[in-house]
Amino acid sequence: MALNQDVKTAIMAEFKLHESDTGSPEVQVALLSQRIKDITEHLKVHRKDFSTRRGLLKLIGQRRRLLDYMKSKDINRYRFIIKALGIRK
Repeated sequence: MALNQDVKTAIMAEFKLHESDTGSPEVQVALLSQRIKDITEHLKVHRKDFSTRRGLLKLIGQRRRLLDYMKSKDINRYRFIIKALGIRK
């Protein structure tokens, strides 16, 4: 359940810090968030797909670690990405 290349490019364009940015924490968190949304929709239909559920939990943990890193390095960038993606209430 990989992301479509067009979707991936659009997300990178929205959250990149400079022209050739493809791996900054902002971009990584945005890509992970999109994958998490897609897998969550899949699991609403396929409730007993436990291997996908395990993968979802791993992605959530990876996103959490990236957000913790951003929070410790630059709180303003952290707040921006949280607000832009609507992760927290």
